[in-house]
Amino acid sequence: MKLLEGQTAIITGAASARGLGKATAKLFAEHGCRVAILDLNAEAAEDAAADIGEAHIGLACDVTRKDDCVAAAAAVLEAFGQIDIVVNNAGITQPLKIMDITHENYDAVLDVNLLGTLNMSQAVIPHMRERKTGKLVNMSSVSAQRGGGIFGGPHYSAAKAGVLGLTKAMARELAPDGIRSNAICPGFIATDITGGKLTPDMMTGILAGIPMGRAGEASDVAGCALFLASDLSAYVTGSEVDVNGGSLIH
Repeated sequence: MKLLEGQTAIITGAASARGLGKATAKLFAEHGCRVAILDLNAEAAEDAAADIGEAHIGLACDVTRKDDCVAAAAAVLEAFGQIDIVVNNAGITQPLKIMDITHENYDAVLDVNLLGTLNMSQAVIPHMRERKTGKLVNMSSVSAQRGGGIFGGPHYSAAKAGVLGLTKAMARELAPDGIRSNAICPGFIATDITGGKLTPDMMTGILAGIPMGRAGEASDVAGCALFLASDLSAYVTGSEVDVNGGSLIH
């Protein structure tokens, strides 16, 4: 059964080969969805879209710029005629301690992770309101819940906690318009961000704190995104779904 047959999704920050966005785009496509992959680099976005099939498109978009998001949404509407799903996946992290964070560091991380989520959502909400349907899936992090992570500094935790607050506020405001808003909180996931940056001892220590005993895969997060984007979660909004192997049980 194809869960997203005839639907269209925008996925931001989805050009990285081992990233959460690319895995989500691939799974959505397998379930009948037309996908628009957005990334800073147009060529990378186009190549990523081509990787998953001819029916999909790649577009350049800097989510920190509202005009870019509006233009991308317009291009997707021109190409596909509708936008059913947005996965706000674009994000950056910096492994800094509290006293090492500059205003420039803070702005960079908050702008991509939090402002970017707001910008892309605002770009599609009018269309979704008009159609009385839409799904927003926002990428938060376990670091928002536990305070700090392996690769993210306090400003990253703050940004991802902001995503949770924004997700819930949008869910409350947009529910009467038929729009659902949910967040995913990944734990330790093997991606390009984590690849090659951990010693064997560091990995052993991390896995010791995960009851399931393994690192997550991008496909684990993609499966959760598929659930939240499909009618399987038709009565779910304002939620935060943990994908962490049990590393944070609360």
